Amino acid sequence: MNYPKNQIEFDRMFKTEQDCIDYLISIRWSQGFECPTCGSVRTWKKSKKRFECIDCHTETTVTSGTIFHKSTKPLKVWFYAIWWIVAQKNGVSAKGLMRIIGLGSYRTSWTWLHKFRRLMVLSSRSKLQGIIEVDEVLLGGKKSGKRGRGAEGKSLIAVAVEVKGRKTGRVRLAKIPDASSISLNEFIENNIKKASTIITDEWPSYNKLESMGYIHKTQKATAKNENEDEEVLPNVHRIASLLKRWLLGTHQSYVNKNKLGYYLDEYVFRYNRRTSTSRGLLFLRLIEQAVKTPPVSYKEIINQKHGS
Repeated sequence: MNYPKNQIEFDRMFKTEQDCIDYLISIRWSQGFECPTCGSVRTWKKSKKRFECIDCHTETTVTSGTIFHKSTKPLKVWFYAIWWIVAQKNGVSAKGLMRIIGLGSYRTSWTWLHKFRRLMVLSSRSKLQGIIEVDEVLLGGKKSGKRGRGAEGKSLIAVAVEVKGRKTGRVRLAKIPDASSISLNEFIENNIKKASTIITDEWPSYNKLESMGYIHKTQKATAKNENEDEEVLPNVHRIASLLKRWLLGTHQSYVNKNKLGYYLDEYVFRYNRRTSTSRGLLFLRLIEQAVKTPPVSYKEIINQKHGS
């Protein structure tokens, strides 16, 4: 599958709206058209992007049922928005996207960004493996809080990070309701491959990891106060620090708590691809996800919660 290697290549590949339509067709129907209703491969092409099934006469477009469904904006604008997002190392804010793409309103820009964040959890991604540090951190709020419950105005985030010698590998983040064994074990099972070595502190909620099929090692805290225990699991707290800096720098920490999970998804997507030299390949991956992801409206985005 072809994909743009740089800005010049992007401009060359997508000169016209038809270029974008043809590219989307090649991704959605890479093995040829298939009717979404009856599965027939026999079709009439009725317009640039509209097809009719010869057998059941269902009409469909290349954007039907995708994240671009019923959009009044040209695909070329959508493509450039996705390209711009993956080209920015630290991401973009809704105001920044509105300015660069020329979208008519902040609401439209904000909605598009939330649509794109839904594309950033790749269906093919594999679980973390090897040596993994796991811990919880608190985000937001000004008051300190108890570990098991957090504090008013704060969100409790589970963090898992692969340890590669003195470097870090991939990460996973998720907002959790509390630091109970139920919450933490669910996070670990969803994100870490069995037989991996998990390093935690001595929090009791991690005591069942051995019985779950993991190798469990603990590091004992020696700090005299709560602000000095960060070096117990240095890689986790390095990720937490970078995450807080990213939320502050790109989003000015203005993140709706009910939508926090989507921002965590974006951060994971970006961090795990921080060494990638191909922006074009990231663009391709998001376009591939876009044709697999059902459409979502502004009203649905407002009402949906992720990591609540």
